[in-house]
Amino acid sequence: MSHAPLGPAVSRGRAGGVRAHRGGLRMARGLVAVGLVVALSASLSGCVTWFMPSKPATTSSPTKEKVSADLARYYHQVITWTSCGNDMQCGKAMVPLDWKNPSHATIELALVRHLATGKSLGSLLVNPGGPGGSGVDFVENNLDYATDTTLQTHYTIVGFDPRGVGKSTKVTCYGPAKMDQYLYGITTGTRGSAAWIAAQTEEAKDFASACEKNTGALLAHVDTVSAARDLDVLRAALGDTKLHYLGYSYGTYLGATYASLFPDKVGRLVLDGAIDPAASNFDVTMEQSKGFESALRAYLKSCLGGKDCPFTGTVERSMTTVGDLLSSVEASPIRNADGRELGADTLLTAIIYPLYDANAWSYLSQMFTEVMKGKASLAFTLADAYNNRSSNGTYGDNSTEAFMAINCLDYTYDDNPAVMRSQEQKLEQAAPVIGRYMGYGDIGCATWPYHSTTKRGPITAPGAAPILVVGTTNDPATPYVWAQNLAGELQSGHLITYHGEGHTAYNKSNSCVNDAVDGYFVSGTVPSTDPMC
Repeated sequence: MSHAPLGPAVSRGRAGGVRAHRGGLRMARGLVAVGLVVALSASLSGCVTWFMPSKPATTSSPTKEKVSADLARYYHQVITWTSCGNDMQCGKAMVPLDWKNPSHATIELALVRHLATGKSLGSLLVNPGGPGGSGVDFVENNLDYATDTTLQTHYTIVGFDPRGVGKSTKVTCYGPAKMDQYLYGITTGTRGSAAWIAAQTEEAKDFASACEKNTGALLAHVDTVSAARDLDVLRAALGDTKLHYLGYSYGTYLGATYASLFPDKVGRLVLDGAIDPAASNFDVTMEQSKGFESALRAYLKSCLGGKDCPFTGTVERSMTTVGDLLSSVEASPIRNADGRELGADTLLTAIIYPLYDANAWSYLSQMFTEVMKGKASLAFTLADAYNNRSSNGTYGDNSTEAFMAINCLDYTYDDNPAVMRSQEQKLEQAAPVIGRYMGYGDIGCATWPYHSTTKRGPITAPGAAPILVVGTTNDPATPYVWAQNLAGELQSGHLITYHGEGHTAYNKSNSCVNDAVDGYFVSGTVPSTDPMC
């Protein structure tokens, strides 16, 4: 599952809400941990449910707004919906491959919807984050986690896979075996050395080459601006004059980008677990490093105060122990029963994933207990759950490929060894335990065949209707300061603060947050001040 991330850093692999690739954890999947406890339970039990389309159901009536001739076939298209089980309907929408040439090639976007159970106020589009998270899977399999019954009563809930993602026309790079090597392989040499950087660079070039070969022209057009333009097509094709939208993690950047492009079409937008659009690639990595270090401390404080904790003494002593474990597996990886080796980057992925949600901290304690005994099984279970890898070695989605492809077009990168080494030092100073493993992520996108044309900066969206921005004070993946920044940048932004742990707050924190969000979506009520939930 995926709720979102977000961001740039793109080194091999990912962790938590950060992607970790050998050489650096980077932003990540945001709601990757949405429903993390459920996701882990499924991973440990091996139980997954799939729903397949069956008989035709109905069609959408698009708006008849005036658009240019080359856009009419998109804005005025009729979406056919078919039943796909569990009271859901599935459909496809068509958008241009290249928004600069909309009369040329087209691509498809996958959709799923749950019809409003009461009098409908329209469609509510939901994005779980990533980038690369599947909104189709999120809504289809986790509707009650994505939204509460109030929103399900008043809105038709629509999940969509953005361009490049999941069941839409997608980015494709590696098969399972090569993906295993890419995500879990261990680069020889000392981290940060010339030989190590050279090896990382060759691996990144091979991955990028495979993505270009297997994806084709789409690879140059999976940027967030293009995805935001797609959102406006979906709005019109669904029959809505305004966009109502709930975006988590990276989905907040997608929603804010929409507001900047179409401020007059903004209906009711909630951006939960916000990304600061003005943050650079390194800013993102720095704030996430500090965020996950803080969350790790919170876990250890809780662990030391409870039972079955593998640590003893103080939080500081325990942080040192975690750092020693990472250094130990960096020097001498632990071989798993399936032959894979647990190095520092995979262990960090396993650590970060449960930090998304305090309800999953017990898995973290079990994992640390095993690793201290020289066993890697649960660490790989956690990392595999984050990467959506099944026990048979196959992958359930293309979220790694999409994450890389989208971020490589959304941010700029610098793989100058001197710059990366300097950044590594700054990261280690800010986050002494995990910071050094968050560096060198620029290597992946610096070798990408297409580069960013997006200039990072504040999004103000003048003229847009009120927009709610939700931030959690100790959110490790999308630190609270980003929500403060985004709410301040948007001319119509309103901040909702949740004082607590975990990634994102709506429908997973308390009634104060839920009431504020539901009241806004249903009645248009905007809190006069931050309710400080």
